[in-house]
Amino acid sequence: MASHHAATVGKPTGSPRPRTYTGRVTDLDDLTRPSGDAPRDDSTPDREDARRGGGRRTKRVLIIALVLLLVPIVAVTGYGIYLGHLVTTNVQQENLLPALTPEELAGKPGQPVPAGPGATPVTGKGLNFLFIGSDAGPDRSGARSDVIMLAHIPEDRHNVTLIHFPRDLYVDIPGHGKDKINASFAYGGAPLLVETLQNLTGAHVDHVAKIGFEGFKNMTDAVGGVDVYVAESSHQDKYTFTAGTTMHMTGDMALEFVRSRYELSQGDISRGQRQQEFLKALMLKVISGDTLTNPVNLAGLVDAATKNLTVDQSLDMGETQQLALSLRNLRNYDVRFITAPFSGFSTTSGGASIDVVDVPKMTAMGQAVAEDKIDLWQP
Repeated sequence: MASHHAATVGKPTGSPRPRTYTGRVTDLDDLTRPSGDAPRDDSTPDREDARRGGGRRTKRVLIIALVLLLVPIVAVTGYGIYLGHLVTTNVQQENLLPALTPEELAGKPGQPVPAGPGATPVTGKGLNFLFIGSDAGPDRSGARSDVIMLAHIPEDRHNVTLIHFPRDLYVDIPGHGKDKINASFAYGGAPLLVETLQNLTGAHVDHVAKIGFEGFKNMTDAVGGVDVYVAESSHQDKYTFTAGTTMHMTGDMALEFVRSRYELSQGDISRGQRQQEFLKALMLKVISGDTLTNPVNLAGLVDAATKNLTVDQSLDMGETQQLALSLRNLRNYDVRFITAPFSGFSTTSGGASIDVVDVPKMTAMGQAVAEDKIDLWQP
């Protein structure tokens, strides 16, 4: 199944270096305006054309909060019980973490942070949640992950950093050699993706949540649509997205917006930037009074957010409730988006387009995560 193509030796192609999302979000006008967007289908010769033109209560409040970009929904009284029932009914639990001992996974807190990719991951003081988004249906096997995002919650719980890992990052996958990072999900599901990410960053992944794109679509409709800034024009099916405008998007429209890739300037990188624009817009809508103060809207949102959600086997009730409570004062401007470092683009010997890891910067970023200092790190 694996195609282990060696990367063509030489400098990456001269594509412009992608922008990272480092600014704090305060309103829609504060959203960053990068150069574009788009998902990719790994069955095609990649991006060249695009570049050119149980105790099931264990997962309740926090999972809702994390799926909604860590904006906590703390429900009370009898209505809170109803929302809890929705989550209990909808959310699934699977073995999404590697079947390794804590010692094998994490080393010992307080020991020196690993020197770089391949080092034993170290457990820091904060918590790391891996979010995996997939455009595949429930009956499809071998699907690759379309969204790979690591959320770091520091020990003081004062902010959250979400790190987007481009799916075409060319990395070492245990047992499969070098390949795109999203191939690890196809080879071994979430556990192998976690192991790959830990080896890449040197930081431990504590928990995993997996959600289908249909869930994001339903969430968008549940809040009455979202207003998203469009940095780069494109046309998909019946929708035309115009650069330099903020467009109101329904679930179907938003799904086309985050899936697009071929008409955009930087392929997978542009797609990832579009996905972040959409997630920011969804976050702002979720925390609006129209959503949180309206019982019908809130129930619809919670239902939509959890129907396509699966979490790891080790997420326990006590940790979930305590963490949700500790995040109760989190606001939209406390959430920061960044993109995992890469130095440029290249091509494998088999013709696949890849993103080349910036090893020194990836090492520094991973160290900042492991040391609970990612909020101070700059790309």
